[in-house]
Amino acid sequence: MTYVIKVVFSGLLLLYSQYISSQATWHSKYISFDQNKNLVYHADDKGNIIPDFSKVGYMEGEAPPFVQTVIELSPQDGDDTDPIQLAIDELATLKPDANGFRGCLLLNQGKYEVSDQLIISTSGIVIRGVGSGEDGTVLIATGKKQYNLIKIEGVGSVEEIEASRKQINMPFVPVGTKKIIVYKENIFQEGDNIMVCRPGTDHWISDIKMDQIEDKSNGKPLFQWEASDYDLHYERKIEKIIGDTLLIDNPIVMEMEDKYGGGYIYKYSFKGRINQCGIENLLLISEFTSETDEDHAWNAVKIDRSRDCWVKNVVAKHFGYSAVNIASSSRNISVLYCKCLEAKSIITGGRRYSFNCNGQLNLFKNCETSEGRHDFVTGARVCGPNVFTQCKATSTHADIGPHHRWATGTLYDQIESDGEINVQDRGNYGSGHGWTGGTQIVWNCESEEICVQNPWVSAINFAIGCKFRKSEGRHSDRPDGVWEGLNHNGLRPRSLYNAQLNSRLRVVTSLIDTNAKDILIFH
Repeated sequence: MTYVIKVVFSGLLLLYSQYISSQATWHSKYISFDQNKNLVYHADDKGNIIPDFSKVGYMEGEAPPFVQTVIELSPQDGDDTDPIQLAIDELATLKPDANGFRGCLLLNQGKYEVSDQLIISTSGIVIRGVGSGEDGTVLIATGKKQYNLIKIEGVGSVEEIEASRKQINMPFVPVGTKKIIVYKENIFQEGDNIMVCRPGTDHWISDIKMDQIEDKSNGKPLFQWEASDYDLHYERKIEKIIGDTLLIDNPIVMEMEDKYGGGYIYKYSFKGRINQCGIENLLLISEFTSETDEDHAWNAVKIDRSRDCWVKNVVAKHFGYSAVNIASSSRNISVLYCKCLEAKSIITGGRRYSFNCNGQLNLFKNCETSEGRHDFVTGARVCGPNVFTQCKATSTHADIGPHHRWATGTLYDQIESDGEINVQDRGNYGSGHGWTGGTQIVWNCESEEICVQNPWVSAINFAIGCKFRKSEGRHSDRPDGVWEGLNHNGLRPRSLYNAQLNSRLRVVTSLIDTNAKDILIFH
């Protein structure tokens, strides 16, 4: 009897020991905490660090405000497109308040038939429903064509300010830094909006082997990368100037070095871009005739030529392409607590990009998908930082991650998927997708399979604290990315984005509390 008790007790001790071990926490060797629980970044031998992603999204991470209702509508019999658009246009005539808002169009409970695109083309307009369930505010896209159900769109494009271009006077600019040294005769001022440009060069294209993409076996067209297509323009703001050194608001997310053309900056304007617009608390449904129908609404919400806008608590069902599609001309957009469900289309290329990001400084948080292909995805020549955090994908038909032709500075943070997460050389997929991206951080994600590879030059990609089966990807001979803590529980912080945001806000609060407003904290 005593022997049995000892065996049982020993077994319980072993189970308890295993439990305690499974709860053990660990930190990445690239990021740790100091004694004040602020994040500390550890550089590689070239000076690169994991970037700070904390200033993405609406107003650099602020929660969208509640905007007062100015106009209310209820559904009518028949098509509601014109009454809703007339109400939007009426809001556009109003004078904005001190915060830039003209007011909210409240769509009361019920079902609204919308046969064509609704467009917001003026700053300061919010469309809000009373809920995203079947018993809330439901917009039904009835048009028999591919269109955006709701579009937020300004006009124009970036314009370089004449005689403002300056070469960067640094032989190597590391990832993560917020310091740029320019040649003398500094013409910039604190608060200036600037573009930081990394030029595309033949030398770089050759070294990254994107002029050597293998031909397609089916004989379809394939395009080698052209240097002129790979000038990357990152929007930044100058926060402080010390001599010839500019301290900018957001980090560099791709190495810049002299042998690949270095880099330069210039002041810019974007006069037609709109801001302070929001879409909230709606159920958006696209009518369809079959599982493979493609003559129906394509994007639930499209955002173009806009900044500091949001989409929150929106559910999109049966659209062919996306719930939210952010164009390359848009920045600082927050997409929060949204869902893209039960897409309807042929399951092939150019469809089912559930949450698609081609702009920069954008945040997708707490979003869910089902039946998508590329659920949380970036496209070609996407300039970060961008963040997908605490999102979930089920019943997937393809992979999550940068999709093609070079995205830089993306954080995939606490993503769950029953499919794949890939950062790789896609080679001759499409018409020559090639390397999908650099400075891609896959942090504490869980998936069936993950492939993370490093391009031949200019970038490092990371898989840290992820749970999955490691995949060789499309080409098993490509350089491996940085892998740390494979299938090892207990990574801290669980969410890198949340930790970076909290760390930044603590630093700001500390500076305000001590009145030490001239203290600079930068990498």
